[in-house]
Amino acid sequence: MSTIGTGYDLSASQFSPDGRVFQIDYASKAVEKSGTVIGIRGKDAVVLAVEKIITSKLYEPDAGGRIFTIEKNIGMAVAGLVADGNYVADIARQEAANYRQQFEQAIPLKHLCDRVAGYVHAYTLYSAVRPFGLSIILASWDEVEGPQLYKIEPSGSSFGYFACASGKAKQLAKTEMEKLKTDMRTDELVESAGEIIYKVHDELKDKDFRFEMGLVGRVTGGLHLINPSELTEKARKAGDAANKEEDSDNETH
Repeated sequence: MSTIGTGYDLSASQFSPDGRVFQIDYASKAVEKSGTVIGIRGKDAVVLAVEKIITSKLYEPDAGGRIFTIEKNIGMAVAGLVADGNYVADIARQEAANYRQQFEQAIPLKHLCDRVAGYVHAYTLYSAVRPFGLSIILASWDEVEGPQLYKIEPSGSSFGYFACASGKAKQLAKTEMEKLKTDMRTDELVESAGEIIYKVHDELKDKDFRFEMGLVGRVTGGLHLINPSELTEKARKAGDAANKEEDSDNETH
């Protein structure tokens, strides 16, 4: 840390002389240590995919999941601290439930994103709390709005995307996603997600990982599904095939 940050990083409510809030920078570092999380929007579906690093062989397969269902047609994936993710997922579900109770319909994703982003931002304003060590990706699909994808940063700022990534291999995943079309069919979308997560996984640093996926779109009847067996298997096979292809390319060079 440069000397300019000394003493200015003790509170989330304090600016440094060069206009930074160091606690937010540190929260972003927590996100960068996390396994890669991506979201890709297609023609009539959105896929969320996660590289869940397995730190112990004793865990159950579904332990420490990073994908959540917030509303029937809304999914959320988080990169960063899992406990923070569970807490924010609960807040998002409360917001969705309040909206449904009041207006008797599902909350629009933009509305939910603004509410959660406002909540995350509030945690960067007071010295008594710390920012969430989280990057949040929200996805939904409905007949009116079609596919939607948003990402919320630890600072509370949010943007809409065609494809986005967070975590360790964020830059590598972004490079891969920039090659994709924006109107892919669901099966292409699922395969691309599998290929990217398997490609960006660093086997030298993290040996074991589990590929997890959330999908919402026309093919799921507008419901957000976590690890739908057939499509998840398809993504894993595509990822394995892409990995083998890359290995054989490396051997020939």
